[in-house]
Amino acid sequence: MTTAGDMMHRGAQWIPAHETLDRAAQLMRELNVGALPISDENERLCGILTDRDIVVGCVAMGHDPARVTAGDMAKGTPRWVEADADVSEVLGEMQGHQIRRLPVVENKRLVGMISEADLAMHLTEQQLAGWAESVYAKG
Repeated sequence: MTTAGDMMHRGAQWIPAHETLDRAAQLMRELNVGALPISDENERLCGILTDRDIVVGCVAMGHDPARVTAGDMAKGTPRWVEADADVSEVLGEMQGHQIRRLPVVENKRLVGMISEADLAMHLTEQQLAGWAESVYAKG
């Protein structure tokens, strides 16, 4: 049985909620990623920050990314799965909430992220097509 831990990209890093968006962008560049989980002061997931969030939600609105924090951008209820979750749980979480990146936790600690690229390497063509249709569907 394939699990979230098998599918995920290891080495994901948090961005603390108090960090500014310019620092988040630098970290994204260093890690070559387009999204970072946001952690509160207790290292609990409180959101996900994407490169698009920085551009559309900050820069395009005329705000200074050196003054806006990752926590300012955290909205909604963060979604995640345990490392031992099976493929159906991973797909259910991503499809049910129309999300493209999913943090993976183990013992309440971030251990990885599952992205579209990870799905493409581990799903059948039929599973991948079903995921894409539900996640990208307007609705």
